[in-house]
Amino acid sequence: MIHSRDQLLHLVPELTALPAETEWLEFKVDNTDPTMIAERISALSNSARIVGRDFGYLIWGVEDGTHRIVGTNFDPATARKGNESLEAWLAHSLHPQVHFEFETVQVSGIRLVVLTIVPASFEPVRFGPTAYLRVGPTTQELERHPDYARRLWRAFEQHGWEGGVAKERLTDDEVLSLLDYPKYFELLGLPLPENRAGILGALESDSLIGRMAGTGWKVTNLGAILLAKKLTDFPSLARKALRVIRYDGVDRLRTTREQVGARGYASGFEGLIDYVSAFFPANEAIGAALRTTTPLYPPLAIRELIANALIHQDFAITGAGPIVEVFDDRVEISNPGVPIVDPARLIDTPPRSRNEALAALMRRMGICEERGSGWDKVAFEVEFHQLPAPEVLTTSDTTRVTLLSPRPLISMTPDEKARAVYLHACLNQVSRKDTTNSSVRQRFGIEERNKATASRLLKDAVERGLIAPYDPDASPRLMKYIPFWAADMSAPGG
Repeated sequence: MIHSRDQLLHLVPELTALPAETEWLEFKVDNTDPTMIAERISALSNSARIVGRDFGYLIWGVEDGTHRIVGTNFDPATARKGNESLEAWLAHSLHPQVHFEFETVQVSGIRLVVLTIVPASFEPVRFGPTAYLRVGPTTQELERHPDYARRLWRAFEQHGWEGGVAKERLTDDEVLSLLDYPKYFELLGLPLPENRAGILGALESDSLIGRMAGTGWKVTNLGAILLAKKLTDFPSLARKALRVIRYDGVDRLRTTREQVGARGYASGFEGLIDYVSAFFPANEAIGAALRTTTPLYPPLAIRELIANALIHQDFAITGAGPIVEVFDDRVEISNPGVPIVDPARLIDTPPRSRNEALAALMRRMGICEERGSGWDKVAFEVEFHQLPAPEVLTTSDTTRVTLLSPRPLISMTPDEKARAVYLHACLNQVSRKDTTNSSVRQRFGIEERNKATASRLLKDAVERGLIAPYDPDASPRLMKYIPFWAADMSAPGG
């Protein structure tokens, strides 16, 4: 629930007391046409973002001219569009999906319906092919107002998802009951303030909470996703909890265990990593006197890949969250959204994130590596443990990273071998090391007498266009290789 019943009872009189409808507020009595409602959600969501409001509102039971509270017969719970419920029809008719919520309240014994709408996040909210906005008290098509469209896109640039409101009009005590504030100070290595004002001030300084224009506090999306004691306390974020699924075998036919994270990403990260690690099998070796157990997958690589999935997901894709799926032969880590850099260039490209505030704070908290070093760490751990290289696949709205279990070179597919050689060359390039027959032998544990095997691996990667000779005229014994993207800048005389 975005607003509690008590909050709505205080909010409605404030809104009806305004002198006129606004870009983010509209009143109706009994006009319940579904098309009208969809257009208004688009308009109010887009306009709320332009004018910097935390929410847009459409209220039934109030006369739009006089603002007199008269009541309404509208019941959104039973309203339908064709064979669908109204809410289901609205949800799939609006793109991108936007969070909205109907609530029925009694004000002085008169029944009202309040529709609360979250502002557009990354692009204009459209009903069908058309985006709408409010121009004063009227609803119009966005394309007819290019100046408003420019303002909307500027607002997207200035106000990322992190600054959106997860819950508002909260008292001091309510804020502290919802957020795991001791964990915030612990992760940042700061002493816990002795009083409530000091705690709230620190949270506000990192934009985890903010003061409302009237009274009370708001918890931002950033504060909720990182520090929520229970993500279910924030309905718009509940589906962003990390799911962990363990399957029996190498397919999804039989699930043996499943868990959904309950806490915020920062407050629950260490427990989450411990929980995920418990799903993995381990290698056990018996020495002369001791039995030793080593993880099947490098813990640091798993940690970085999960942190990346949390940080780089597209929060505008509602109804989906990050998932860790554990099979007998691999781990698949997925998140909503596609990378904003080329997946083939994750090691060398300067990092970019659609959630910069989230990434920066998680780095300060020590949850993920410093900017740009996370994938280097993953590549190093994979090579050190001689695992196949991670596979990064993208669809229209999902990124999936697959980490394969250890296997001998002879059991790897040609694609896996080529991907491993390419990753090896990328890691060497950014580390200012050479990729040679010798380095490839070391990467795969190939004996020196089998140099020809390493040569075939290099030749195949060259033929696939993944790597290139540094100097094509060098003798075979002195041949060095570089990733395809470094060929122009690293060629002799280039």
